[in-house]
Amino acid sequence: MKIKLLGKNLDDLRPRLKKFDLEEADDFELIVTHGGDGALLGAERDYPGVPKFPIRDAATAKTCPFHDPEMRLRDFVRHKEWTLLPKIEGNYLDQKVVGINDIILYNDDRLSALRYRVKIDGELYASEIVGDGAVLASVHGSTAYYRSITHSTFRVGLGLAFSNSTEEINHLVLDSASVVEIEVLRGPAVLAADNTPIRIEIPEHGIVTLRQSADTAKICNLKDFMCPVCRQLRHPDKYKTKL
Repeated sequence: MKIKLLGKNLDDLRPRLKKFDLEEADDFELIVTHGGDGALLGAERDYPGVPKFPIRDAATAKTCPFHDPEMRLRDFVRHKEWTLLPKIEGNYLDQKVVGINDIILYNDDRLSALRYRVKIDGELYASEIVGDGAVLASVHGSTAYYRSITHSTFRVGLGLAFSNSTEEINHLVLDSASVVEIEVLRGPAVLAADNTPIRIEIPEHGIVTLRQSADTAKICNLKDFMCPVCRQLRHPDKYKTKL
């Protein structure tokens, strides 16, 4: 199979490719990422829609014995389980950002809180929220920034969280078809997605829309990449009560 290899410490992985009949080529049909979540997100950003096979970089991230790079490649040859991850998007006028994990609207001036109004499916949810901003998360992204704000995760739909709001306001799990409109009352604000370098400035009274995208990311053997045992090994202090 012809592949494109992306990530870091690629010379650690390249010698293993021929053993599993994988060849780097310009006319690739699969992208193999070597690294962490950021490598996968960056590959999908730069090559949207191309199938991805993510492998943890053992030099920088501990893995369990079943999911080191050699085992991942062997399992890939033997069995391929494809996951279509829904993407999410943020729109302002004719500009758009797309992510796998989350879309973030945050205050451009870190010393001044953002003031914004929120509508969900055309209905007013909050006339004014004061804080650092809002996050729309996918199911896959529910264990990322959304979890750090809400201390919770979800398994279906979309998650809407409000970062450091001055008043108590409920974080929400919405239907996947929901559309969130946010009007910036005091800004400016910045709209971004995942780890993309693209930043869209939103002026005062600018309105952004957040929703699930029609696009998906096709990922192979994602469950092994997200192995909870590997995660515990990488973050023993965070997960010490579960080990």
